[in-house]
Amino acid sequence: MNMKKSIAVLGLGKYGSSLAQALYDLGEDVLVVDKNENLIRDMSSKVTSAVCANLDNEDEVAALGLQNYDIAITCMGGNLSASILCVSIAKEKGVPVVIAKASSDRMKKILKRVGVDKIICPEEDGGVRSARILTSQYIKDYFEIDDNLCMIEIQPKKAWVGKNLIELNLRKKFNMNVAGIKTNGGNWAYIDPTREITEDNLLMVIIEKDDINKWR
Repeated sequence: MNMKKSIAVLGLGKYGSSLAQALYDLGEDVLVVDKNENLIRDMSSKVTSAVCANLDNEDEVAALGLQNYDIAITCMGGNLSASILCVSIAKEKGVPVVIAKASSDRMKKILKRVGVDKIICPEEDGGVRSARILTSQYIKDYFEIDDNLCMIEIQPKKAWVGKNLIELNLRKKFNMNVAGIKTNGGNWAYIDPTREITEDNLLMVIIEKDDINKWR
């Protein structure tokens, strides 16, 4: 079983709020931070913990205890100075993975110089995600993990219904790993390889991008 990750989401715009709640729904420990008290109050029941702090203030960012987190994500694409500050402190504190949202090519270059591990561009990623979904009758959502791997939510093909993962042997046939399953809008869960797949299931699959077109 995968260990639960602790993730700090810094900045609660539309993207940061959506990301934080999605991570929490997937079972991760999520801290959210923003200076807007109303946003913090609204998110407090949707994540593990919510802290009101000014992310432009070095002392307040340093006091967040980022060294206790596996991943730190800055979601302030419109605030370069706060993004640089948060990335710098997260790196100094030894956070294993530091991710930052960028709103321009210039911001990407600057954040890379500061030492960020991964850049998120929601506008670009959103277009790719939409394209993947619209061109397949089975793909319901699409997330890039890195330049090679992606995670997709798929509806089972008709030929898969009534069979289990052992019978389907999807890893060998399509180079895909099934990470989770859910039914009728329920929560994601680990899948028993002997469990029969039904029409109302959704599967969470990790696959290389080049292999997506081989099965859809």
